[in-house]
Amino acid sequence: MAKDNNGYKDTDDKLPRAKRVKNKAPAPVQITAEQLLREAREGQEGEIRPPQQQINDATELADFRLRMRKGFEDQVRRQKQNAYVWIKYARWEESQKELDRARSVWERLLEVDYRNHTVWVEYAAMEMKNKTINHARNVWERAVQLLPRVDQLWYKYIHMEEMIGNVARAREIFRRWMDWMPDQQGWIGFIKFELRYNEVDHARAIFEQFVQCHPKADAWIRYAKFEMKNGDLARVRDVFQTAVDMLDNVEGAEQLFLAFAEFEEGCKEIERARSIYKLGRDRIPKGMAAALYRMFEEFEERYGDKQGIEDAVVNKARFKYEQEVRKDPLDYDAWFGYIRLEENAGNKEKIRRVYDRAIANVPPAQEKRYWQCYIYLWINYALMCLELIPHKKFTFAKMWILAAEFEIRQLKLESAHKILGTAIGKAAKGKIFKKYIEIEWQLCNADRCRKLYENYLHWSPKNCYAWIRYAEFEKRICDTERARSVYELAIGQKQLDKPELLWKSYIDFELAEREFERARNLYGRLLERTRHVKVWISYAAFEASAMVGGDGMRSEDVIEQKEQCIQRARRVFERASDYFRTSAPELKEQRSMLLEQWLNMEKEFGDFGDVTLVQAKLPRRLKRKRPIVIKDGVSAGFEEYIDHLFPEEALNTNCKLFEAAYNWKRRKDSSAEDGDDKET
Repeated sequence: MAKDNNGYKDTDDKLPRAKRVKNKAPAPVQITAEQLLREAREGQEGEIRPPQQQINDATELADFRLRMRKGFEDQVRRQKQNAYVWIKYARWEESQKELDRARSVWERLLEVDYRNHTVWVEYAAMEMKNKTINHARNVWERAVQLLPRVDQLWYKYIHMEEMIGNVARAREIFRRWMDWMPDQQGWIGFIKFELRYNEVDHARAIFEQFVQCHPKADAWIRYAKFEMKNGDLARVRDVFQTAVDMLDNVEGAEQLFLAFAEFEEGCKEIERARSIYKLGRDRIPKGMAAALYRMFEEFEERYGDKQGIEDAVVNKARFKYEQEVRKDPLDYDAWFGYIRLEENAGNKEKIRRVYDRAIANVPPAQEKRYWQCYIYLWINYALMCLELIPHKKFTFAKMWILAAEFEIRQLKLESAHKILGTAIGKAAKGKIFKKYIEIEWQLCNADRCRKLYENYLHWSPKNCYAWIRYAEFEKRICDTERARSVYELAIGQKQLDKPELLWKSYIDFELAEREFERARNLYGRLLERTRHVKVWISYAAFEASAMVGGDGMRSEDVIEQKEQCIQRARRVFERASDYFRTSAPELKEQRSMLLEQWLNMEKEFGDFGDVTLVQAKLPRRLKRKRPIVIKDGVSAGFEEYIDHLFPEEALNTNCKLFEAAYNWKRRKDSSAEDGDDKET
């Protein structure tokens, strides 16, 4: 077969070969997304609008319609699920007075998506606009049969029938709708429809069905107000009584009792109203009937003897609580309820008597879970149980704090000091120290606060929170040297619960004082204790931002200082990288994290940064497998993990491969020479 000068056969496709990209490194000048969008926008041409077309005869009109229909058909073929394209097509056919074609488009759209109720509404609106009522009625009938839960379809259908004066058909549609048990607005719309035509009996019958479908307090109240407007008081009372019998302790029951009582009060039936208030208080829990209690009090202030009603209710509740506490004397919840009842009644002797009976029921064992409810009885009863609690086994800081606060409210500061001092001596707790210090700080007793902090730290020397708060206290009273001394004592402790928070607070303190050399020294001391990667990163971030000087510096000085900060930060990163490379080669993940932070910081430096310093040190991420070993050295398969291969490791690997190849070649040559000697 013949070939041309380039070596191609006649049948070969003479296509350009793909060029291999040799340099895949990023370009020094990067193109941003904003630049691409701006160039694309500038290269856009103006909007091309079709020219206006003038149609002169039927032939041109037919051609125009043919072109438009072809365009619409192409659109609906490409975007079959886009209802807007179909609707636009149908409206155009309607504008051409081609109703049959428009109906065909609507029907095709409904075959695609009949669940879109907007399509039905638009379809029926077209029929109504063109006064084809039977067609519109047909559309609405199909819509409400397929989508009976869409209220808008029913509303529109009924509105059309009502607008053309077909009230009977509108009523029938409403009844069909109510069979689906819609929400309250549907029923209210039906009732308003009947009232527009003065069909009160029909409206009453609908209300009867309404409250059966939605047995809620607001539905019954609406029903009663309807009867009030019609002036039938006996019916109103029957409605309220039926509602009260059906509803018990449900949401909105309070409003029902209030409306019932307000109605009876308006009818001058004072005793009836009082009985309703009393019934509501008996049925509804007090926590859910605040408005009912308030309105009852106002009612009694206007019409009757409040004390008589209160005594009756309290006696009934008192009998209930007596039965509960006799059945189980250790039921402290019942005692709390009994005490609250007597406190509401206001009889101090009865309150004191109930408290004495309650605290006499001491928990059966010295375990904290039995005492957790019991202690609150004492808290409420003048805080007298401090001597009773076994503080050597356990204590409650809240008891001591509440007792001290009580003494402060009585303006007895010495007694409060004595209580808190006793608490620290018997059973010291962090909450007690904190509260005692807070009280002394509010009283501006700096010496007492300092003494308390010293005792606090003597009791818990490894508590970093206490050390930090002590140093912050010294800083607040503007004693910087004392604050620094506290920090020094703190970091000198052998054991600390959260040393990282303490060191961070100390460094932040020096930075706030703009003592950069001291902060730099602290980082150096911290690195002697731990070489965690986060410490290195924080140190480098500090160096990158540690600029000395104020706002009045010259721009040349600012640039010079910024360059110095960047150099110091780079030295920190280089020290850290050398440490992880030489002293901790097993911490590959921390070393990789360090280099990533270094790279990000170089990028943030902008024109001052140099990412090439870091890119040569970045590792390659390799996915490897390692065996899963369970008990007794038995392997249970393999798991994948991400390994980091640094440049020096890759070089060592290549050297080992070359050495192995050299040894293999040398052994092969030696074997060949031995064979030759044997043949000789």
